[in-house]
Amino acid sequence: MSAADVLAADGPLADILPGFAPRDVQQVLSTAVEAALAQGTTLIAEAGTGVGKSMAYLVPVMRSGRRTVISTATRHLQDQLFQRDVPLARRALGYGEPIALLKGRANYLCHYRLLHVQDERSRLRPAALGELQHIEAWSQRTRDGDIAEVAEVAEDSSIWPRVTSTVENCLGSECPQLAGCHVLNARRNAQAAQIVVVNHHLLFADMALKEEGFGEVLPSAEAMILDEAHQLPEIASNFFGEQLSTRQLLGLAQDARIEQLREARDAGDIAEQAAQVDKAARDLRLEFGSERRRAPWHEAPPAVLPALARLRDALRGLQDALKANAPRSKGLEHCHRRAQTLLRQLQGFTEDVSEEDIRWFETFAQGFALRSTPVDVSGLFQGFMSMSEAAWVFTSATLSVGGSFQHFRQRLGLHDAQELQLDSPFDYRRNALLYLPANLPDPGSREHSDAVAEVARKVLAASRGRAFVLLTSFRALRHVADELRRTLEFPVLVQGEAPKADLLDQFRAAGDAVLVGTSSFWEGVDVRGDALSCVLIDKLPFAALGDPVLQSRLEAFKRQGLEPFREFQLPHAVIALKQGVGRLIRDTGDRGVLVLCDPRLRTRGYGRVFIDSLPPMPVTDDIEDVNDFFSRC
Repeated sequence: MSAADVLAADGPLADILPGFAPRDVQQVLSTAVEAALAQGTTLIAEAGTGVGKSMAYLVPVMRSGRRTVISTATRHLQDQLFQRDVPLARRALGYGEPIALLKGRANYLCHYRLLHVQDERSRLRPAALGELQHIEAWSQRTRDGDIAEVAEVAEDSSIWPRVTSTVENCLGSECPQLAGCHVLNARRNAQAAQIVVVNHHLLFADMALKEEGFGEVLPSAEAMILDEAHQLPEIASNFFGEQLSTRQLLGLAQDARIEQLREARDAGDIAEQAAQVDKAARDLRLEFGSERRRAPWHEAPPAVLPALARLRDALRGLQDALKANAPRSKGLEHCHRRAQTLLRQLQGFTEDVSEEDIRWFETFAQGFALRSTPVDVSGLFQGFMSMSEAAWVFTSATLSVGGSFQHFRQRLGLHDAQELQLDSPFDYRRNALLYLPANLPDPGSREHSDAVAEVARKVLAASRGRAFVLLTSFRALRHVADELRRTLEFPVLVQGEAPKADLLDQFRAAGDAVLVGTSSFWEGVDVRGDALSCVLIDKLPFAALGDPVLQSRLEAFKRQGLEPFREFQLPHAVIALKQGVGRLIRDTGDRGVLVLCDPRLRTRGYGRVFIDSLPPMPVTDDIEDVNDFFSRC
């Protein structure tokens, strides 16, 4: 029996899954994955929404007998794959080999750091103290230590960084709580498993040699399945670079003070020097200015350099104080090594930079990050791929631009990969409509957001709410949201006013809501049925030209004699648009209208590239066609 047979109408999956409907495109994808695994080759496969790509690769993976790492974009998708799709495939095939879920260390409770927080509980605010009590009770009964198990504490709570570890503050094999370490146990399970489900951030942390331990899992893999692969180039850029942040500096200062109080109360110079690092880091943030920004390093304000020198001196002082007391405990010794590493990174950041690296800074409300990012990661990525004989499968719903995989191939150096492009099995021609409003102002003008709000009012009256309004900037989000709330009778939910999961729950429950969002809702969001019947997008999602990483990449294209817009900006925007459009039709019975409010689709030659990259559907510029479509819904 082949993988395609398993997914056929009379296959074992149909026997255990009520309402199972075989899809030819799913069977084609499973056959291609099966061949790549058998031959040890590389496959790039675009599978449109509804193909069922998860099952299309899980079935051949389980049948292959190959030790496999499956990586997807986020922890949420990782959990979804492991808890929903993996058990189905296992049951259909009677697969008995061990399968493990492995996340980054920040997802697991650290007993050693929990003890630290308990020692300082008198300093916690009431809300944090209540959260700590939930965590303490859970810590006594959890088997895996995965913080996702604690529903009572928000995922973004400030308590989690205090009871989980990072690569910087983990004591590793020298930890006194090693016997019960959840990270270590998760890695042992992964090393013993035939299939390991990870996420891209963990995958690249290992590739960039910024983690220890997981490296024993990857080299032995015989197959690598990379789902949501369109995100790989950007994630790779982050992990193959360097970063020095306020979080790292303040975290070191805090841990050094705690270790000094626990193990070396007479070493007051540690606390004094830690306070100096804390102050110098905060002072440096002030010298960058009050606004949030991303900019090349050469645009940093002049006062930043002296502040950076003061931070370097403070960090050197802390390093010296820790060095003198390091023999007194493993915790102090580890803090000393962390101080050495941060000092090396800080000194290296101000040295001469090659054309292969981009030096830039980013500021937040109360912090900063100094970053070094490679211009091109293709060589680094290919170097990693060449270290093993594994088969590689890259898959996503959005990898091609106008039918070509050239952009994706180029960014990861996948020159010899086989290609497969499978369209969505959904009937877009019958169940969808593309509305391109006429006579809209230029998207760069002040009037554009007003025009978008006016278009939205007309369309949402026809759709009776039930819409995502996706915008390309927070300024546009605030303006359009305010306008819609002022004039609409439907509930208007706005990104940032509640956690993402809560907004989606409210949206589904309301049945007639309008959700206004930016990038967070462009991908990885699945709302099926009538609750979502319209997606409106304000502009083509070209990356901001002021971004320092983008600027440097465009300059690199120019140095190579290439045209940056055609080679990078355009394909990058097309893939981003395809992700946003993918929110509209999520199931066979879904129907909806896609509204694109960017006149450049009609007035610029490249507009055709965007249109040709979307699923085939009728196109109109007449609002009456929209009204007629919804009158039949």
